[in-house]
Amino acid sequence: MIVRLAISVMSFLLISVSAIADGSDEAAWTALRNGEAVLMLRHALAPGTGDPANFQLGDCSTQRNLNDEGRAQARSWKPFLAEHGIEDVRLYSSQWCRCMDTATEMAMGEVTPLPPINSFFRNRSEGPGQTRETIKAVNAMPEGAPIVLVSHQVNITGLTGVYPASNEGVILALPLSEPARVLARVSPDG
Repeated sequence: MIVRLAISVMSFLLISVSAIADGSDEAAWTALRNGEAVLMLRHALAPGTGDPANFQLGDCSTQRNLNDEGRAQARSWKPFLAEHGIEDVRLYSSQWCRCMDTATEMAMGEVTPLPPINSFFRNRSEGPGQTRETIKAVNAMPEGAPIVLVSHQVNITGLTGVYPASNEGVILALPLSEPARVLARVSPDG
């Protein structure tokens, strides 16, 4: 009897915790759909760390790039966003090839380069200034379709304190602040 009661109570608590987590994420998705939040995601899988010593912004052959798994991860965003009622977005990307390719593979429309969300991995001292530029740029964007930003781990961490995995995103409350208020961590990968 006591064991059954304990199992029932634990089951109830697990269900309740799951419902609270789902409700929290749903509120974040609603905010994104309603223009009260933005989605900032780390580019899909591009094996390695940083960039090669001969890195050049306009030359993808000098950069870390998406592999096949990364391209598949990027394509998974479109159906994942559609599941949450988001089919039309304004898509902005770091100018790094792995970010532009992630945004392009998402197949959700025109991709607009946004220099403030370029990586500052090589020069961390630029991080605070770039974070302020990102906040200013995003907060100046007019109302419209939901905003999706494709960037880098250092940029997301600098803005939020969150260390995202490849292909993971954060839904951030608008207007952006420093630090940004994270409404949810999301990923089509589960």
